[in-house]
Amino acid sequence: MLSTNSRKIRQDETRDGDPVIVAENLTVGYELARERQRLTALTGINLTIDRGEFVVLVGPSGCGKTTFINAVSGIVKPWEGSVAVNGKEVTGPGPDRAMVFQDYALMPWRTVEKNVRFPFELQGGGGLAKEEIDARIAHYIKLVDLDGFEHSYPYELSGGMRQRVGIARALVSEPDILLADEPFAAIDAMTREAMQAEMERIVAATGQTVVFITHSIDEAIALGDRVVVISYRPGRIKEIVPVNLPRPRFASDVKAIPEFSALREHVWELVKDEALRTSRGDTL
Repeated sequence: MLSTNSRKIRQDETRDGDPVIVAENLTVGYELARERQRLTALTGINLTIDRGEFVVLVGPSGCGKTTFINAVSGIVKPWEGSVAVNGKEVTGPGPDRAMVFQDYALMPWRTVEKNVRFPFELQGGGGLAKEEIDARIAHYIKLVDLDGFEHSYPYELSGGMRQRVGIARALVSEPDILLADEPFAAIDAMTREAMQAEMERIVAATGQTVVFITHSIDEAIALGDRVVVISYRPGRIKEIVPVNLPRPRFASDVKAIPEFSALREHVWELVKDEALRTSRGDTL
């Protein structure tokens, strides 16, 4: 059983913080031209994310987790309902949101420094002087502990180092919101643990609002302020679980404390049936 500090939150429960992302009755889907049908990925999503929160989405493959952050980023548009960022309805991508991808998405012909510089090239400098751009790039390369590798190419870096480049590139424009789609999935287990600690450190330093997708319950609890469990397709919010564990969590073995185990068991019970439905190919 969970302690009273870790009570569940209904998806429509009001929060009293400083909201930066608000999804209201969000329904998103895709037109499958070949099959001549519509696929509903998410339906009826109501979720408010406060400024500076680290919110993690977990759920079975195909439940709409990536669709949600694509709606926040403005890559896909709602069929029904809306997503607002900083009080304005999302109508497309913007510099206040940045994405960290699962597969690094680095340009192999560019050095670390030039990969991190790329957002400024897209934005025409973003209104900043070259000296300020150079200072920001140096700052964020150092923040992700890659100083000394500025002139290295991606093929010369380990998987974890490549992902750090992706994080630095997302942070360098100093967006309000960091969207991370399973950013550590392609990294080996030991490096993944190290990157989780790095992510906590970096977010503590930057104060970004983070929406993070993972299939790992341990990772979700270790990183998140809240874990949002999404049901099998069409995805709905099954439960929102607060994670009231002390930070910094990687300064000690947070996974060894009883509260972590209780949270893990609770989230697994929520996810287990959804995962079984995925393996059976159930539909609603």
